[in-house]
Amino acid sequence: MSSRSAASVVAVLISACVLEAQPQTSRGTRSALAQFSQSIEDLARAASPAVVQISVRGRAPVQEDGTTHAGFVAEQRGTGSGVILDPAGYIVTNAHVVSEARHIDVSIADPSSAQSGDRRKLPATLVGIDQDTDLAVVKIEAKGLPTLPLVDSTTLKQGQLVMAIGSPLGLDNSVTVGVISAPVRHLSSTKPMFYIQTDAPINPGNSGGALLDTEGRLAGINTMIYTQSGGSEGIGFAIPSNIVRKVYEGIRKDGAIHRGAIGVVPQDITPPLASALGLDHDTGVILCDIVPHGAAEAAGVEPGDIIVSMDGKPLRESRELAAIVFQHAIGDEVTLDIQRKKERLTIKVAVLVKPQSPGDLATLANRDAHLVRRLGILALTLDEKVTPILPDLRRLSGVVVAAVSLEFAAINPGLIAGDAIYEINGIPVKTLDELKVALDGKKRGEPIALLIERGGQLQYVAFELE
Repeated sequence: MSSRSAASVVAVLISACVLEAQPQTSRGTRSALAQFSQSIEDLARAASPAVVQISVRGRAPVQEDGTTHAGFVAEQRGTGSGVILDPAGYIVTNAHVVSEARHIDVSIADPSSAQSGDRRKLPATLVGIDQDTDLAVVKIEAKGLPTLPLVDSTTLKQGQLVMAIGSPLGLDNSVTVGVISAPVRHLSSTKPMFYIQTDAPINPGNSGGALLDTEGRLAGINTMIYTQSGGSEGIGFAIPSNIVRKVYEGIRKDGAIHRGAIGVVPQDITPPLASALGLDHDTGVILCDIVPHGAAEAAGVEPGDIIVSMDGKPLRESRELAAIVFQHAIGDEVTLDIQRKKERLTIKVAVLVKPQSPGDLATLANRDAHLVRRLGILALTLDEKVTPILPDLRRLSGVVVAAVSLEFAAINPGLIAGDAIYEINGIPVKTLDELKVALDGKKRGEPIALLIERGGQLQYVAFELE
């Protein structure tokens, strides 16, 4: 028999099997599929009113063919999604959706309309942003809004059915279904942040939208995808609801998030390290250093201690320790199960405020209010909000560089975040307004000498003004 004849026979046999199988499909199977479909419909109908579309307008660097043109900005628009967590109009979304916005509009379901698809737009104000988690809270003036409850994200399981709701590519109130590919996924070996990985299709515009469990509870906030095509390829990530809850409550209370630390320097145990030190473990986490005068030192933790578990969770890698601390609020306690040589100990350690760094200054700066165009920087007046971040400055008044402005970086004379500017051409400047006025009075090409403090030392930055 030829290969073509054999293929024809196989095809006929397959067709016959399909034809024979069709009449045998049970009513129970059809009923189960109908029930599944109805459950998805009910879940979408119940949850959709609490998921909003967010439209933003702002200035951003002009780009062409992937190249940023320094010195040029243009009005740009974008869309994202958000989830209502409080009937009074508090909405959680992604920081990257609203961080550069000059104007924010929120489109919500109109409960007074007879048409289920009718929506109304309301202006929103930014309550606060947490760049570490890429979360933000905005507020609209409304009452009695529908909300979503939050599930405990530590109970989520691999393979669990989930639904994503958002506004991909501006298409509001879009629903997709998938599973949890991994309930805890670390994307960086150096950062404590972790995500829920899902294959529920999400695309640009889904950012800030809801990832729901089958009970209609918020499992996470959709935030990013891995893609080679630019669209969904089944690898999406959501911020777990437990992190969402902590950040949301912190922003509602203080307008910002203050990260905690316990004062340890962890390191992964490797077989060579274990062999060299004669350890009983060839994997796990060892403390190579304890921060002087920190919480761990005060609790009695010592260098060389092996952390067997933390808050009852076994530790395999040092980033798992950082991830647990990352989820705790200032003032909480963590429980360390420690092996110290042949001794097993349980020690409680307080979570204290993490020392801030110059990089935190950028969270205080706003592109419009703090842009110093002629220096290519975002700057802040040295005041009570700035001094806790730079507590060792030698003067009590001046201007601090918060960040280098991307679109004007080409004219930056070499200033970096954390630099404190005290004088311009020998004349003291005490506030950001004074610095701007002094620069406005200078002509292009005029020589400028800024007296700055960097790394505890005074120095001049001299240049000709662009």
